[in-house]
Formats: sequence, structure tokens, C-alpha cells
Amino acid sequence: MGADVIVVGGGTAGCVLAARLSEEEACSVVLVESGPDYPTLDELPADVADASEPTVGHDWGYQAEADSLDRRISLPRARLIGGCSATNGCFALRGAPADYDRWHELGNPGWSFAEVLPFFRRLESDLDFADQWHGADGPIPIRRHPVDELNPIQRAFIDAAVQAGHAYVADHNRPGALGVGPTPRNVRDGLRMSTAVAYLSAARHRPNLTIRSGVTIGWVRIADGVAVGVRSTTGELIEADRVVLAAGSYASPAILARSGIGSAARLSRLGIDVVADLPAVGEHLIDHPIVAVDLPTRPADGPRFQAIATLAPTSAGPPDLHLFTAGPFPVERDVSEAGAVFGIVAGLIAPRSRGSVRLRSADPDDPPLIDVAHLRHPDDLARMVEAIVEARRIARTEPLAALVTGAELAPGPTVADDDHTAIADSVRARVASYHHPVGTCRMGPDPDHDAVVDAQGRVYGVDRLWVADASVMPAIPAAGTNLPTIMLAERISTWLRTPSGTP
Repeated sequence: MGADVIVVGGGTAGCVLAARLSEEEACSVVLVESGPDYPTLDELPADVADASEPTVGHDWGYQAEADSLDRRISLPRARLIGGCSATNGCFALRGAPADYDRWHELGNPGWSFAEVLPFFRRLESDLDFADQWHGADGPIPIRRHPVDELNPIQRAFIDAAVQAGHAYVADHNRPGALGVGPTPRNVRDGLRMSTAVAYLSAARHRPNLTIRSGVTIGWVRIADGVAVGVRSTTGELIEADRVVLAAGSYASPAILARSGIGSAARLSRLGIDVVADLPAVGEHLIDHPIVAVDLPTRPADGPRFQAIATLAPTSAGPPDLHLFTAGPFPVERDVSEAGAVFGIVAGLIAPRSRGSVRLRSADPDDPPLIDVAHLRHPDDLARMVEAIVEARRIARTEPLAALVTGAELAPGPTVADDDHTAIADSVRARVASYHHPVGTCRMGPDPDHDAVVDAQGRVYGVDRLWVADASVMPAIPAAGTNLPTIMLAERISTWLRTPSGTP
């Protein structure tokens, strides 16, 4: 006899789903993860535990397809229990209320900001603010570094941005927040509070929860239009009454496609039997691009991602840019005579470019073809150029300017602020990922055009199959996607906890 629910992918969403679904004693849950499991804090590798900076020690090794300059940028995705929540920079940001109202406007009832706010509150224990916008007893602790904890670069960035005319923002998770201030982070005593630590740890003792690490799922097993389990790449069949994919925006659409769910034309070319013709599987990929102004400075200790600015084209408009300080990082003296560098990183958080994730072959050992499409839309490039100019203006403002120990490293002193062509060339040559892919199994009302799942995460055309991760987001939040993904898993888990999977 199989489990009641199998959750494929033990990442940010998967740990939340397994923990919440197993709260029902009568519901047997199997959580399957390709990477390793570290069940206790003592077993966590040092880089996974350390919240001071991201790590790529457990990575799938994905790369984007070559861009117009023949660059193949890295697209780190974590391969361990906890997923990217166990390796990221711990930015605990929600985005703007308009982001979620947009989800609702796109035909997804239940996802307006007013409807998701209780789930944002449910997931968090905010240590700094107690009001109608924040939770006090959720699994994820959220705090902002006080001034005495900021390293000199981070503190000077906030002060310089205020001097440059940006408002000071004490709480970036309050609706309408635009300006600069401390970054809310999911950290406790230097420990990265992943969903593995914050959610799954409390659920591990439950007899109705089985955690299987080191098992890679290649296919959903479908019989007569019903998902009846999953099959691993070694051939093992794991049966379940309901299957929930939470493998992420690159892996979830690939699993669907290998299982015969996707564009009939593309699947047929790969020799895959079509189970459900859903053209949107793997389409509509959205990712935040980033690029930095790099500057030499002196070394300093402490966390390196403590301050952030959220900007908008107009004071009344929705946010579309992040500027955050990264560093300082030690480097060789031939790069910086003072021994370190820092970046003012510009992240475009409302991109218009759209990419895709498609199968390279029917073999699950072949990584998917990932087209991130960074800056493909001309408006995206233009706005990034504006962001670089603004980052430079802040870098030249005291007290931050006093901490810059030499000539700008990138774009470089020969590139003038008013030479937008040269800045654009620099941006294109250096653009990378903010690591927030969404949309490849997007929710919506029209499976014939642009939707893969309905508003509750149910896959069109196949019964008892759900997707519940960032891939179902129909539009990208103006924020990092860690907190929105946790919220999404919390929201869908409430529907999954009913016997039929309906409210």
C-alpha cells in the first residue's frame, strides 16, 4: 500500500508541505529528495549552517543556455533537504501587495494580498515588529540587524543612500515600503533558518512522515489519467494516492514533461507519449537579473548582506529595483590594494523578459535547456542602466565614498555616467541571476494557453497531481522568492489537507 501523499523535492516548499501535511495523524506522507539529509544541527555542514553568505556546496550544477555574448551563466539550485532555503542569502522579503493582487487579477482566486497575508503571518515570528502586518509565533524567525551589528560598508550604504535622497525604511515587509534600510533576514544566532531547520525538524518524529534522501525522481506514474505514484531514476516505483511536485522551477516542469505532460509537439519530437497537452509547461520562466558596481575597500568582518534599498520609477509606482550591498569580500592585492571589494548590486525585480525550461532529451540525467532570457526585453536593459547610474551616485556619497579605496573596478572609471551605451555593454557582459526563477508551471484559468495548474496547484488534465513550488507563480514578486515560496506552500497545504484536495 502506498502513502497518502508523496512530496517530490525536499526544498523550500517541500519541507513546508511535508511538515504541514503530516500534522494530520491519519495522513501518511513521504518526502523524497535527491540530495542528502542532515537531520540534526550538529550534522549540518558548516557552510549550510552559516548564514553570513550564500553557499553552493550542494548544487545541481545547472547552467543557462548561451546568451547573445555566448555566456553560459551558472544557475545554482540546492540539492539537499532544505533546498535553496538551506544555502541562500537569507533575504526574508515578501514583495509588494500589488504582486499578489496581480496573481488574483490573472484569474487565481485566493491569492490576493489580503488573502495571502494570513499565511505570511503564519510562517513568521518577526522579532522586530508586532502589528497587523507581521506574525509572532510562526516557524521562521525574522529580524533586522541593528546598527551596532552592521559592518562599516553596510552601515555607510544606508547612510549614503539617505543622504542621496532615499527614504529610510525600518521595515521592508510593510506595505508601501520604498527606500533603504536593514534587510529582514531569517537568521537566528548566525544560523540559517531554512525550512529544513524551522519546519521539518519539528515533524521528523512523526510516525506518519517518511523522509527519503538520495532518491532522484524522474517521472510521475500516471494510469488512466490519474497520478498513482512516482518512479525514481533507478526504476523504483513509490506509490501514493496524491502526488505533489515541489522540485522547483527548473525540475518540476522537467518531471512533468518526461511524464508526458507538456507541449504535445515538443514531447512527440522527443519520443515521449503525450498524457496531457499543456503547452505552458516549461514556458513563462521569469528570473530577476542582477549586476553590480564593484568597488575596492578594506576588509571588515560580519555578515555581508545586511542592507537593501527598494526603488520604484516614481514615488507612487510599484517597486522594480533592489540595490543591496554585498561585502566586503577579501581579494588578492592585485585586484584591490586595500585587500577587499564590495558591490552595490542592482537587481531588477519587475522584469519583462520571459524565458523557458525545456527537455534536452527524455533522459532524466540530461539537465534541462534553461533560457533565462535576462535583459531580452529592451525595457529591462534600460532600467538596469538607470540602476547602475544610481548605484554609482550612492557610492560617491558620504559616508560610503570614504570607504572606497581606489578606482571603480566595474563598470570601470573609463565608463561615464552619461554613456548609457557603454554602461549597457557592461551590464550585458556581466549580468547574472538573483536566483529567483518562477513561472514554469504557472497557475491560471486557461490550460490551452498559459496555465499548467489551477489556482490550487492541481495539474490540468491529470487527477491527483499537484505542483506547489515557485514554478506555479503566475508573476514574479518584487522580492526574493524564499518567503513567497514558503507562503505559497503554506497556502496550498491547507487545500491538500482536505480529503479531496478541495476547500
